[in-house]
Amino acid sequence: MFRKFKMMPPARMVAALFGILALAACATAMVESDGDWLSAHSDEADVWLSDGRTYAAQRYSPLTQIDAGNVDQLGIAWYDDYDTYRGIEATPLYADGVLYNILAWNITVAYDARTGERLWTFDPEVPREMGRYACCEPVSRGLALWEDKVIIATLDGRVMALDRATGDTVWSTQTFDHEMPYTITGAPRVFDGKVVVSQSGGDLGVRGFAIALDVDTGAKLWKFYLTPNPTGEPDSAASDPIMPMIRETWSDEGMWKDLGGGANAWDSIAYDPELDLVYVGTGNGSPLAWQHRSNGEGDNLFVCSIVALNGSDGSYAWHYQMVPEEDWDYTCTSSIVSADLEIDGEMRQVIMQAPKNGFFYVLDRATGELISAETYVKVNWASGIDTETGRPVINPEAHYGTDPVLVYPGPGGAHNWFPMGYSPRTKLAYFPAYQSGMVYALDPDFEPTPFRSNAGWGGYSGDALEERQRLMEQANADEKAWLVAYDPVRQRIAWRHELPRHGNGGVMITASDLVFEGTTHQTFAAFDARTGQELWSFPIQSSPVAGHITYELDGVQYIAVNAGWGGGAAGVERSMGIDRPRAPARLVVFRLGGDVQLPPLAAQEPVPSPPRLTATEAEVSRGAQLYAQTCATCHGRNAVGGVADLRHMDAQTHARFKDIVLGGIYLEKGMASFADILSEEEAEDIHAYLIARANEDWGEDGVGGGGDRNASDPPTGGPH
Repeated sequence: MFRKFKMMPPARMVAALFGILALAACATAMVESDGDWLSAHSDEADVWLSDGRTYAAQRYSPLTQIDAGNVDQLGIAWYDDYDTYRGIEATPLYADGVLYNILAWNITVAYDARTGERLWTFDPEVPREMGRYACCEPVSRGLALWEDKVIIATLDGRVMALDRATGDTVWSTQTFDHEMPYTITGAPRVFDGKVVVSQSGGDLGVRGFAIALDVDTGAKLWKFYLTPNPTGEPDSAASDPIMPMIRETWSDEGMWKDLGGGANAWDSIAYDPELDLVYVGTGNGSPLAWQHRSNGEGDNLFVCSIVALNGSDGSYAWHYQMVPEEDWDYTCTSSIVSADLEIDGEMRQVIMQAPKNGFFYVLDRATGELISAETYVKVNWASGIDTETGRPVINPEAHYGTDPVLVYPGPGGAHNWFPMGYSPRTKLAYFPAYQSGMVYALDPDFEPTPFRSNAGWGGYSGDALEERQRLMEQANADEKAWLVAYDPVRQRIAWRHELPRHGNGGVMITASDLVFEGTTHQTFAAFDARTGQELWSFPIQSSPVAGHITYELDGVQYIAVNAGWGGGAAGVERSMGIDRPRAPARLVVFRLGGDVQLPPLAAQEPVPSPPRLTATEAEVSRGAQLYAQTCATCHGRNAVGGVADLRHMDAQTHARFKDIVLGGIYLEKGMASFADILSEEEAEDIHAYLIARANEDWGEDGVGGGGDRNASDPPTGGPH
């Protein structure tokens, strides 16, 4: 965990103090502006001030010092290792000679961008029990800058403004209570002096909303709910006028009333300053299965939609729902990118999104009108999008019953949260694509349980399991991953570069026609933006999943990337037993001629032999079901991989199992007590299941586990 930081020697501490004084002086350099601060500075080529660099969120930089002719001369200028193997998913930010980064548990660091000296570190001391509610580790996907402030959003729901020069807290606002398992993992966005955030938690049972705060004071400005109020009462929120229309799309008989409905905007939020529209991309329903959630009735607004809100007061402007009747853990929280495109001889102001469902969408950003939508991977949940109505033509067989059905894409998505970019030079969008399928079936005995995983999926025993396993063999054979360059005007793939499995990182594009991406080769790589040819690849000892940035300082162009293999994609890889040895999470900064070397990887510890299984078959079976509902999100399907592979517990950990699970003795490691939802007998059954799994896999592939996905445990989706 992040309880230890490297101490500086005295000389370096003095240098850092001078750096802080310099920062205090230069932090005001970008503050003096009339009107919208970000708009006033977005044309400056040397900075990276927001998650997508500008309001358009194209992740495109005008810098050209690094180009196809010299990119192979890139080397490390400096790096900083973090004392954790947790995932690092944040896009760093840069201004005035300082690089800002946010780590797991929302620990925030400011660096001298030339040397990597830490200028300040801020730990918001997030309660470690909150890690239990984070679908895919206690990650943060970024932070925001506004004038003299750094804005962060914490896992436990605080939005905080920090002084850019010192890291001191300016204000802090709690955005939700803890009666439901909310978390925040997405980056906060600041639009025209307003901080806009949403939250995660749809898998466990929450009601999605977006909230705006005043960037100077933290005062609440507006709030918009994304699913109906189960009580039917008004919320005294900006969504009240539109709520009757939303409510009509939900069944009175559905379990959503117990679980909030979901639709959490757990990552992408965008803005158009000219239209003053905030675009909110929403997530999956809760529970995941439409039959359980809404009795198989209604579109369930605003699940898997883009909702446009008026920035001034949060009132509804328009919406476009990508996946009505959402049934497959599809989310529309992927990057929302703005551009002006010439389509059919007319210049159109558009937003673009390539969400989990496998279609690439181009919408009019003023009205929400569908302009076009086509597939970029194998898709069978829908046969296409009706351009007259904007609705998908849903395959009736994809709405599964108790018999297993193979659906493409799977819940990990054709494109998950990994940031997409767009180049106004090549007029192509770039993003990591993943071709995958998943076998779905309904659990007829499902009961909604807040604070537990609530998929509502079944088919994990008997004949249904055999059919599930047969279909998963086909899905595994179809699995592919690429870096895709996509033409949004012609709605076709311009080129694609094949990469290893799911989890290749977000992209960044430069005006020298380079595309940079972290890959599951454990490399950071550069590609020709026009052809897809790989021009440079650097072994980085981990798979960088985060978005990355480039900046210029003293005439030198730098590129900064977080390399921390974690989160949902890492969970999928670990659950397949193919996770590679990796370094701790780190921030790495490159420049031409950089010559800093990374340390060698530490040797792996041998896997302990498992204890003898003494439990009955019934106890193991009960433990398997409880594990799937309570533990699989963090520790992997079928008890393979995860944050910690529980097949590999040592004798001491086995002896302490109940103290860990019920007593919370590993709270500081992010493992909270589950005594509120597990009895002592249930904890013993889970332990029995884990001992059984350890004995089943012992010696397989040398250490246990391995091979393709196993169909005997419920699948988990992508991050939320």
